Amino acid sequence: MILLMTLPGASAALPGQTQDENWKRCKGDDPERSIAGCSALIESRNYPGTNLAKAFYDRGLAYAHKGDYDRAIQDYNQALRLNPNLADAFYSRGAAYADKADYDDAFRDYDQALRLNPNLANALYDRGLAYAHKGDYSHAIQDYDRALRLNPNLTDALYGRGLAYSHKGDYDHAIQDYDQALRINPSDAEALYGRGMAYAHKGDYDRAIQDYDQALRINPSYADAFIMRGNGYTQKGDYDRAIQDYDQALRLNPNLVNAFYDRGLAYSHKGDYDHAIQDCDQALRLNPNLANAFYSRGLAYAHRGDYDRAIQDYDQAIRLNQSLANAFRNRSLAYARKGDYLRAVADYGHFLWLKFGILGIAIRLCLIALAVAVAFGFTFKKYRKGPTRGQGPYAGIFHSGD
Repeated sequence: MILLMTLPGASAALPGQTQDENWKRCKGDDPERSIAGCSALIESRNYPGTNLAKAFYDRGLAYAHKGDYDRAIQDYNQALRLNPNLADAFYSRGAAYADKADYDDAFRDYDQALRLNPNLANALYDRGLAYAHKGDYSHAIQDYDRALRLNPNLTDALYGRGLAYSHKGDYDHAIQDYDQALRINPSDAEALYGRGMAYAHKGDYDRAIQDYDQALRINPSYADAFIMRGNGYTQKGDYDRAIQDYDQALRLNPNLVNAFYDRGLAYSHKGDYDHAIQDCDQALRLNPNLANAFYSRGLAYAHRGDYDRAIQDYDQAIRLNQSLANAFRNRSLAYARKGDYLRAVADYGHFLWLKFGILGIAIRLCLIALAVAVAFGFTFKKYRKGPTRGQGPYAGIFHSGD
């Protein structure tokens, strides 16, 4: 049964407006006016199934524009009951599901939209984006390829494909896609940012910083670009400029975990361990499961000579990420500083195992054997020499007065 009424919470219909005026509002760019116009048309009951489907579809678009994806999906459902061949409604419902992170339902709708209209470039792009969100970058690239064959100037698809190539570690292809996107739109700050990240991954920090500079000229409020430029300066050893960029990112958004964490690293590089610890504290307040922040704070404590607190942080880092090899290595060093050589050797052996696999296991066993030999070596020597005066084999076991 098709509901011919305004959904709860929808804007009121516009009494006194002609049907043409309501259609104009229904298809307009203002979501509130669009919802009101579409609702008036739906409630009028003057339209056959196909036109009524368009009214539900357009109202769904308006709800989606407002971020109300549940109501948008309800309207797309109504449109598709009235017209099961409305490819745009399948595509838009898929986009609404994707915005809710319901990628399985999104895939089903994108697939159906493309069965009805194989030339729907935006559906291919959005399906590629959904694959990327699920970490399936190969399928994402295939969909971006198809979208770009249909529309070579679809800069979003060029940017998305560049990002997918970057995730696969293919930075040269990523840069080629960002280059093409920037030829089409030289003011695309996100393409500049993406290309900067690709250059940074290749170790070309000067060109990365140039791209972040340009992105920030276009969008001075681009907090992530400040963070990434700060990272570029950190890699170049210019920690003061890096800290300035992290400061600016945090002025724009005081809840940026990465800005606190990365600024903490820069302070550590400068030997300012107090500020480094403070930034790690802030990062961990925002994200208590950030293993790297525990590890970095542990390093800072170790540099201050506080090995107990360093070990506590390494413990937490390892609990969150048991593959964090350097946490084992540095916990080993902290134990060694405390004179706990058995634990030091065990941790260093685990580090070698994580770094070198089977070879690491062999080295680990040798180290454990060495540690045992060191631990019992002096006793063995004393046994061979014989007990000294007053130190018979049972001396000290019995005490007078027991």
